[in-house]
Amino acid sequence: MDFDFTDDQQSLRDAVARWVEKGFSFERRHGLAKAGGFTRPVYAELAELGLTGLAVPEAHGGLGFGAIEAMVVNEELGRGLVNAPYAQGALIAPTLLSAAPAALQSAWLPKVADASALIVLAHQERAARYRLDRVETQASQDGGSWTLNGAKSVVPAGDEADAFVVPARTAQGTGLFLVEKRAAGLAVRGYPTQDGARAAEITLKATPAALITADGTALLEQAVDVGIAAVCAEAVGAMDRLVAVTAEYLNTRKQFGVAIGSFQALRHRMADVKMQLELARSMSYFASLKLGEATPARRRALSQSKVQLGQSMRFVGQQCIQLHGGIGVTDEYIASHYFKRLTVLEMTFGDTLHHLGEVSSRMQDTAGVFA
Repeated sequence: MDFDFTDDQQSLRDAVARWVEKGFSFERRHGLAKAGGFTRPVYAELAELGLTGLAVPEAHGGLGFGAIEAMVVNEELGRGLVNAPYAQGALIAPTLLSAAPAALQSAWLPKVADASALIVLAHQERAARYRLDRVETQASQDGGSWTLNGAKSVVPAGDEADAFVVPARTAQGTGLFLVEKRAAGLAVRGYPTQDGARAAEITLKATPAALITADGTALLEQAVDVGIAAVCAEAVGAMDRLVAVTAEYLNTRKQFGVAIGSFQALRHRMADVKMQLELARSMSYFASLKLGEATPARRRALSQSKVQLGQSMRFVGQQCIQLHGGIGVTDEYIASHYFKRLTVLEMTFGDTLHHLGEVSSRMQDTAGVFA
């Protein structure tokens, strides 16, 4: 099997890496985080590179690229610790809108492609604990109009978004609805998150909404799997850079007149860190490659990937911080920001324990994760 990237994919990677190097320094990222984590200007710069139209069909002004191109972009954004809701706005939103009526697609997908609109998924509820089938928000129909009542928690970039895709209960099951931010009865309370981004709590009280699909469980699962693959790729990029920063520190910091990187115990620990990074990288590839599979195989593969990525993120983050010592947890040093981002990513779209349960429930008659 050929795991080499195509010339176009490599060119895409290089373009994102160049932008990160020139346009998104750690100082800029740190400043954004200290100012509250607002990142729409950064998202607009990604649009200038054409990245926000990556997954939007060409018929609606996008590039129509696939999962591997998305993985390449997310790796580089993770390596640069880019603080922007890229996966939510550019990858998950087009997936959710793919089942919308033609008029709704024509109204919103071009705006997604050029970043004039940011649409995010608002699916988490307080009692759900990562379960997509636990939806308390209710949808009511009066003639041809829909209204929603309920609340959603930890909505990424919720106070910066222009619209939300909201799962709600219908007579057919879990429906998906598009709710504009200016809709009546919608209240949004934003706040900064631990990793320097933003999230929001939203409440809906008889809030008008446009129906995407009345039975959207399968589509919601697919969109979350796209998000998991994006998280895996971003985490690989972040871990790759954190390992490089740590290796540089070990080769610079001296004790007893020699670089601490020459100490055998620390070299062994770095070898373990590198092994976890490569395990994570291979499972990130696995996740992106499996996005096109049938639902049962795809869901199981994405949970398997999130389990390994969760374990790797925790191990690499903790070990690299310990290898730095006290400086590793200071806000002025870049390693602490990678650690916080990896901690948040480990809990995004289901933490390690949740996905371990998902893998276990799908093992059926087999014994072993990869059987």
